[in-house]
Formats: sequence, C-alpha cells, structure tokens
Amino acid sequence: MNILIAGGSGLIGRSLTRTLIQSGHTVSILTRAIRPDSPGGTGARQLVWDGKTANAPWANEIERTDAVINLAGENIGDSPWTAERKLRIRASRVDAGFALAEAITAAQHKPAVLLQSSAIGYYGISGDQPLTENSPFGKDYLTSVSVDWEASTQAVEPLGVRRAILRTGIYLSPEGGAFSRFLTPWKMGLGGPMGSGKQWLSWIHPRDEIAAIQFLLEHDSAAGPFNLTAPNPVTNAEFGRTLAKVMGKPFWAPIPGFALKALLGEMSTLVLDGQRVLPEKLLELGYAFAFPQLEPALMDLIK
Repeated sequence: MNILIAGGSGLIGRSLTRTLIQSGHTVSILTRAIRPDSPGGTGARQLVWDGKTANAPWANEIERTDAVINLAGENIGDSPWTAERKLRIRASRVDAGFALAEAITAAQHKPAVLLQSSAIGYYGISGDQPLTENSPFGKDYLTSVSVDWEASTQAVEPLGVRRAILRTGIYLSPEGGAFSRFLTPWKMGLGGPMGSGKQWLSWIHPRDEIAAIQFLLEHDSAAGPFNLTAPNPVTNAEFGRTLAKVMGKPFWAPIPGFALKALLGEMSTLVLDGQRVLPEKLLELGYAFAFPQLEPALMDLIK
C-alpha cells in the first residue's frame, strides 16, 4: 500500500514507519520541516505541511494514497499546561485532522482507510471502573481534547473511507515520552508510588502498539474506536514495584500528591489520575498481544 502518515516523525510515527516499510509498504510522512535524513533513518519520503492547511502541494499526495494514518499532535507532557499551551495542544490535533479530512474530501481518488490517533484520556477520571470502547467519555480537559481530536476526521466516513480510532494508553518507550521521564527517579534509586498509588495505569509495549496499528490498518472490518492498551492494566503502585524489581532498585515511600500538584499544576492529572482500560474490541478481532503482562514487558524494555 501507499501510506501517508501525519506525525510520522514523532515517537510512535518513527517506529511505525520503519515497520511498514520493512513490511513492503511505501510510506510518505507529513512534516513541518524536511530533515537531511528521514526520521529514524526510515527512508520514508518527506512532504512539508503546516498541520492545518489542505490547499497545499502535499494534498495532491492523497490521489496516490491507499491509507492515511493521523498521528499528529503536540506532546502533552513536555511543559506545564498554561492557557496558551492548552490551546496549542488542542489545535495541533484538531487542525491537522480537519486538514486531512478536507484533502480527502477534495480528492478524486480517496484512500480506503484512515486511522485516527486518540488517547485513553477520552474516558476521563474513572476510578476502578473497567473501561471498554463502549464506555462513555469523561468531563475533564483531556476528554474534551480527545473528543474533538476524534471528531476532526469524522467527515471521511460518509465518503466510504473506513475509519478506525486508536485510543492509546501509556506508551512504554524508553526512547522518549512519558515513560522515559518516569524512569529517571528509578535509575537514581528514588522511585516510589505517586500520590495514593491506587490510580490505574493502562500501558502498552511499543511492539504491541505498532503491531496493533498495522493489524487495524490491514483488517478490512476494523472500524470505530479501539483501545490500544495491554489487557492487564495495573495500579501506579504495582507498576512502580514491578519496575523497581526489574531494575534492581529500591521502592520508597509515596511521592505526595500535593507536591506533584504544586510542581506540575493541572498537568499532574497525567500521574495522579488514571483509567482502567481494556482492549475489548482488539481482542475480539483476534489480535494477540506479544506482551500482555507488565513484568515481561518491562524486562524486555529495560534490558
């Protein structure tokens, strides 16, 4: 297939691009600036876009595209959520989706499928309640962003384009993102539960994230939302104890929630609140997880 990836230079996008090319697909990525080499040395073709405008040369690529994957979006954990930053987080996701949908609408030849990125923040703060794709959305900031993010490409469905939504959990990549920052105190021997430690952490190994995306891309009946999380979520305290065991490090007293709120402000919800999310639809469709349990997943990553 000829595949176009928005956000192909990001953490997930780089790994996905490499995997798709190794599988024999042709991949082009949309980027804000051409790099001397394609991100991660993937060999993908690079096309410049601004993440919000459809009437640009990159839109012509849609005519030659069999599948579009939208992973575009500013990293939510890089810096505190000021009012300006919250607007940028939302715009980077919603504007990109609208631009892709507009380009697909205008194209004579439309792609067969569009995979739309989202996050389990869609479900809001939910306590111990198990959440599946049929669970309702929440009421907080991350929910509102996720709802708008998913809706940004909805206009392609009446055009006959199959659309699957990727609600990704905590992506356990030591190469960047939340998990790589999470590792720092453990490396120093200072790890411990955050806040109460009872909040749920719905995680996924990078190998399963990439394999699940490719599975949904190539599975003709895959449509609607899919939770991209391992089938065995854990509490924050259980995650910390397991990580300490795998790294051979101590597991100390909790980091008080009030201290994290003072340090991170509203962004502290990323570590103090959680969701117990289950990949019900992915399992029903027949996807087999390489890493369904946390300890083997961490052992594979840390080694």
